Amino acid sequence: MRKLTVMAFLSLDGVVQGPGGSDEDRDGGFRHGGWAVPHIDEQHIKDVGEFANSASALLVGRRTYDIFAATWPLAAADDPIGAKMNGVRKYVASRTLSSVSWQNSTLLTGDVHTAVERLKSSDGGDIQVHGSGAMIQTLLDLVDEFRLYVFPVLVGSGKRLFGNGTVPAGLRLVEATTSKTGVVAATYTRAGELTYGAMGPETGNW
Repeated sequence: MRKLTVMAFLSLDGVVQGPGGSDEDRDGGFRHGGWAVPHIDEQHIKDVGEFANSASALLVGRRTYDIFAATWPLAAADDPIGAKMNGVRKYVASRTLSSVSWQNSTLLTGDVHTAVERLKSSDGGDIQVHGSGAMIQTLLDLVDEFRLYVFPVLVGSGKRLFGNGTVPAGLRLVEATTSKTGVVAATYTRAGELTYGAMGPETGNW
């Protein structure tokens, strides 16, 4: 079974919409695009690059595909992240695209949840999801690992990684680092069902 990992940039209040630029995603009148950029430094770029380089394949939604396909082919030949993004196998989930032209891209057809289940059961290495917040909402139960970059900002409104309807689940922190600009990179894996308890002087858990 191939491992499916979500990599996401999110604000401290959970927003994932438009981290990289003012026009990246204006759905719903979103006005805060580019909120992550001031906190991205060389350490962060190196970390993201090393993580992306470990992928055997990428899974992206239509909006992320459009952004990546318009920008990564422009990367310099000696750009290691660009070389990885252009060369790696890419699977694109979209209900509106009829074809994909970026090299090594395959359009998934039919129900995306079923298509990704089949993809996870196929031969090959780890699959990473970059961006694609809307698509992730339909695949949360298939995700094995979350690689979250939490930025020290409050955006206030916008699309969130874990929105209403998220199925409760337990997670286990396996790694955490902090950049000089305050970005926390935390990796979580599945840890079974959500568990409950109580605290207070009367319970002895205080």
